[in-house]
Formats: sequence, structure tokens, C-alpha cells
Amino acid sequence: MLQILLYGDSLSWGIIPETRRRLGFDERWPGVMENLLNADGRRVRVIEDCLNGRRTVWDDPFKPGRKGIDGLAQRIESHSPLALVILMLGSNDFQSIHPHNAWHSAQGLAALVNAIRQAPIEPAMPVPPILLVAPPPQDEPRGTIAPKFVGGDRKCIGLAAACREVADTLGCPYFDAGTVAAVSQIDGVHLDAEQHARLGAALAKVVDRLLSEALLGAPPG
Repeated sequence: MLQILLYGDSLSWGIIPETRRRLGFDERWPGVMENLLNADGRRVRVIEDCLNGRRTVWDDPFKPGRKGIDGLAQRIESHSPLALVILMLGSNDFQSIHPHNAWHSAQGLAALVNAIRQAPIEPAMPVPPILLVAPPPQDEPRGTIAPKFVGGDRKCIGLAAACREVADTLGCPYFDAGTVAAVSQIDGVHLDAEQHARLGAALAKVVDRLLSEALLGAPPG
């Protein structure tokens, strides 16, 4: 059984736009991905560590525990051995409370990659490869979350390219979720069930290739 750790936020947690409800496991993209991989003959378990409001390296002044780098190394340690870590973060770096741009958020992801690689895992266990997934770009925020994300659609411009640059620099595989999925027209930030299905199907193919390369001893990329 290969374990994959997904470290993300509400876009992966599966929040239903304009509600506080959550999509079922088989509907949200990590579940779609796991089911497709296992149906194709893999034995894969996706460990979801997704927290609503999680940033990369910044605090939320209103809610504690949203600084993504805090405790990350210990999560790697506790879930090892891991075949893969998937990082899909960044959307909350552009909340209205923050001044950050795409470059800042990508540097936050770089810090997370380094924290994973420096985690105090047991000596015989492998340092897992890390797949960086850039979230789909935000639209103009709507509904009850609009005040929280106002301006995010402008601040996030260029995130996919900045994430790709970090991935290339650090030797991580990369995927742009915006090439297959788009944010909901209901709130402009999250994903609806159809987009979860599209993203899960696309990432199943990416992850299947990465796992095959790892088993063959080929470098990911």
C-alpha cells in the first residue's frame, strides 16, 4: 500500500461553495484520484491533511493554526513512509488581510518543500518526492466570502508561472490545476463537484506516472 500525503486547504478539503458543508470523499478530488488509481491496479491510500484557510507560511490573525509551515515536518514524520507528497496551497495567501502577490506565495511553497525535505524521518525511510500543484486562479469573489477575498483575483495573477519556476528550481514535478479546472462562479474561489472530478481525473494520470517512475528508479519530472 503506497501512501500519498495531500497537504492543502479548502479547495482540497471539498467545501461546497457558499456553504459550510463538505463534499463526500468520492466527490472531492483526492477521493476521485484515489479511486481511479486503485481501479487501475494501484494500491494507494491518500492521506488528506487539508485545513480551511491554510496559508503557506503566514498566520491568520483571526484563526490560529493556519500557518502551513508550522508542524509540517512532524506530519511528514508521522505519516512516513510516503510515496509522494502533494502540495496544493496558495489561495489563502491572497486574502484581503494580506498584501502578498504570486511571487511571495510561490516562495512560501518553496519553504514548505524545504521543510518536507528536512523532516526528521527515520533513517531507513525515503524522503518523498513532492508534487507542486498550482491552484486555479481566483475570479472576482462573490457571496459571503467576498470581503475575505476581495482583491485576490488580482493578487494571484502569475501564481502558476511562479510555482512552476519554484518547481523547476527545486527539482519537483509540477501541475497547473487551472489547465483542467476552474473556480466556482458561485463564490469565485472554491471548486464545485464537477471541477473536483476533473481535477481528480487529471491528477490520477500525473500521479500514476510519478509512481511508475519512482518504482523504476527514474527521476520525477
